[in-house]
Amino acid sequence: MKPRVLLLRAAGVNCDRELAYAFERAGATVEQRHIRELAARPAAVAECDLFAIPGGFTYGDDLGAGRILAVEVERFLGEVLAEHHARGGSVFGVCNGFQTLVKARLLPDLADVRATLTWNASGRFECRWTRLRVEGGLARLLPEGFVLPAPVAHAEGRLVLADAARDLQRLEAGKRIALRYVDARGRPTTDYPDCPSGSSGGIAGLVSASGRILGLMPHPERNLSAAHTPDGGAGAWGRGGEGITFYRALLSPYRSGAVV
Repeated sequence: MKPRVLLLRAAGVNCDRELAYAFERAGATVEQRHIRELAARPAAVAECDLFAIPGGFTYGDDLGAGRILAVEVERFLGEVLAEHHARGGSVFGVCNGFQTLVKARLLPDLADVRATLTWNASGRFECRWTRLRVEGGLARLLPEGFVLPAPVAHAEGRLVLADAARDLQRLEAGKRIALRYVDARGRPTTDYPDCPSGSSGGIAGLVSASGRILGLMPHPERNLSAAHTPDGGAGAWGRGGEGITFYRALLSPYRSGAVV
């Protein structure tokens, strides 16, 4: 049986089709449900292996990116998502989905560490390709040091910590950092434009203690072939298709015969 992905839709979601396509290419069956449908029948979450929140600008980001959807997720789906996670299921959010997970307090999943996502240090919307390096928090699924080229498209992608020095150290020690922005030589950086948001510690993604709640700002689903990369897979931005590797890794615990 193929892994089952339940993809959340809401007003302002606009990356749902490309995320669904990426998961399908990676070997999953994908079902899309609107937040109102799930609010009426939250038990539907129990029917999936991985619950995914795609990118977009939910509710126009009027009260802050992902904030209104985060309130809905907490109110209508908080209990069933906790049960889903306890059963061994995964929760995933990309871009606006990551903002939602952080503001719904599902990430960074570390006591006394407070984080949010706010306006990029550049003060503007950033749409450009970046390079991401797999950190210890994601090493159960992908080799640590694996470089994933992926584009960003966000205005509020800067991860800010309440106590930057202390909290960054705790995130590193707790292996909650999933991905970092790196330069062309694979070195972690907070410098623009390699780190387009100015995130604390160059963090591009966070993961829970279990490794099964994951969020990131860039879009691996926009790197599914060499044709997607800026240089057509010539090498400066990888071979192309690293996004398929990424999504296959997310699904790997739920393939036939796998042990979660």
